[in-house]
Amino acid sequence: MDTKNIAASGTLLAVGIGFGLASIFTMDVGSAFRMGPGYFPLILSTVITVIGVAIGMKALTETERFRLQIAPWRALGFIIIAPILFGLTVRGLGFVPAVALTTLSAASAVTGQRPHIVLAITLGITVFCLGVFYYGLGLPVRLIGPWLRV
Repeated sequence: MDTKNIAASGTLLAVGIGFGLASIFTMDVGSAFRMGPGYFPLILSTVITVIGVAIGMKALTETERFRLQIAPWRALGFIIIAPILFGLTVRGLGFVPAVALTTLSAASAVTGQRPHIVLAITLGITVFCLGVFYYGLGLPVRLIGPWLRV
């Protein structure tokens, strides 16, 4: 039995079931044709629960001992700084530079990562976020902010 994946499965099951119950009992779910505010959280919690079950079933067939490992400080620092950096710069720099800085910070968390790989990840995620959030969802944000004076 793989105890690490059992723990991950339990966490996903708790989160999925918890959010599913919360969306059912605290929000109007509606139907597929007339979705309420609780519909999407219910669907998302169902997906998380199914993933938890799949990981749990796989963990029961594998045999790997759990070893407690602490993430490297560099990785923790860059990952924690990323959303803070986004929040502090999105209004001043604009959406595109803020997403690029955030992605650059998160991609730099891996020790020994090649610079061209980090730049490719940054460019790809920035273009993806621009397409999804600005053009797809119509998020009302400035692409380039007043700090850059462009």
